Amino acid sequence: MPMSLDYRALAQNIAALTAGETDQIALMATLACEVHHADSRFDWTGFYRVVGPELLKIGPYQGGHGCLTIPFSRGVCGAAARSGEAQLVPDVEAFADHIACSSSTRSELVLPVRDAAGRLIGVFDIDSDQPDAFSEADAAALQAILDDTFARP
Repeated sequence: MPMSLDYRALAQNIAALTAGETDQIALMATLACEVHHADSRFDWTGFYRVVGPELLKIGPYQGGHGCLTIPFSRGVCGAAARSGEAQLVPDVEAFADHIACSSSTRSELVLPVRDAAGRLIGVFDIDSDQPDAFSEADAAALQAILDDTFARP
């Protein structure tokens, strides 16, 4: 699916909205809202925060209910947290360990979120009710926004 989103404008908008903000939850809430409403492909958009050893807990999100906790050992979010790498899943049914938090999810993109010290603080999860909704270009552009937002000194 071609990238339909103006990521440059989205990045500028998020940078302006979050300028001077250092609270991670406030940053997550703002980013989840802005990204979710930027593109109709995004059916569920939110963060899972690292809250303990090998454990993610839901953070700010937009969309229907999400899973409350996800261990690093399970699912697409767990794989992103475990590996520290983007997980681009064109068909969640083909992902062996997919956790079905929502029955409408068809494809998923999960990106690691790091602070200025390079510590993993969470993952950013975007679900789509469309198959193969995300591209490498989406992953790269969104990762740049996350890095600019959370890893700034």
